[in-house]
Formats: sequence, structure tokens, C-alpha cells
Amino acid sequence: MRGYLHKSLSTTTEFIIESDKDDLLAGPVAPEMVIFYVTQDTQRHPLLPELKSGGFRVTGRMSTQCSLSDAITGELTVEASAVPIKSIDIQLLRVESILLGEKIITETSLIRTTQIADGDVCRNLTLPIYVLLPRLLTCPTILAGPFSVEFKASIVITFQSELSKLHSKSDPRTPRLWTAMETLPLELVRTK
Repeated sequence: MRGYLHKSLSTTTEFIIESDKDDLLAGPVAPEMVIFYVTQDTQRHPLLPELKSGGFRVTGRMSTQCSLSDAITGELTVEASAVPIKSIDIQLLRVESILLGEKIITETSLIRTTQIADGDVCRNLTLPIYVLLPRLLTCPTILAGPFSVEFKASIVITFQSELSKLHSKSDPRTPRLWTAMETLPLELVRTK
């Protein structure tokens, strides 16, 4: 309040609180590596006919348990693909869930997309995966009774297709005929 003839002033400030607690893990977390593979047989959505008939196979490994101060690391290899690849991306997703009565309400948000490869990739070449975690959009994985905040990493392979040019503005989380994806759960922890 500033008085009778002046407008009142107000402001909004966003801040982050960090505390040193004894229950935090003392040392760095050894990353837990998970082996994955993406083929036409692992996809649960329809694919282009040339992808179904010609086939493709992408294999790799990625850390699924890491500290908030570390990056998600790993590697992937395109072993075979009948259709040229347009790009390979890693999408970081935040999944917030709450139990309401007998229903679980879930909301998934795309936090970050990191491009691993652009254009058709040489076959049997190992590509590194290195995704930095955005500090303001991530937190430790929380499973607290009816409320949870979890994270997932999606490996998204986009193939070259005339059909993809017609639908350039689409939701990146929605599977399309010209994309293949594999989603892995992440466990993020805070360390000292």
C-alpha cells in the first residue's frame, strides 16, 4: 500500500531453494545402463509400408539412473535401414501423476529434445548420446503415495518420407507413420 493517491505495488518472484541434507547420496551415482533396440517389430503404431517391408534395426545402450548434476549418456548404432533416416532425437519427458479417487490422472510434458544425428547415418557407426538435464525443469524422481513425478527418455528415429513434409507441424510426442520410437524410464537422484 502506498497511500491514498498512489497505486499499490506488487511483484511476483520465482526462486529455487536448495538445502544440504544428510539423507542425500554422498558420492556420484554409477549410471545404470540399459540396452535397447528399435525395429519395425517393436513399434506399437502403424508404420509406412516401405518401413514394414524393408525393415530397420537400431541398437544401443543408455543410462537410466543418473544424478541431476550429470548428463544422460550412452551410445546407439544404426545397424540396418531400408529407408534413409532424416534424424535421430532423444526426447526428455516429465510424467506427473496423481491418484484422484479411483482414477490416476497423468500429464506428460516434453522438456527437451536433443538431436543425436541429422541426415542419413552411416550403418554400424557408433553415435554418442549426451543429454544435459535442464536444471529448472527437472527434479529427483518422486513416488510419494498418490503423487508422483517421473521422467522418461524417448529415442525417436524419423525416416525420410514425402508424407512427413505434409505434416511438418505436429506434436513431437505423437507416433507418426514415418517415425519409430523407444521409451525408457529414467530415475533422477540428487547427490551432494
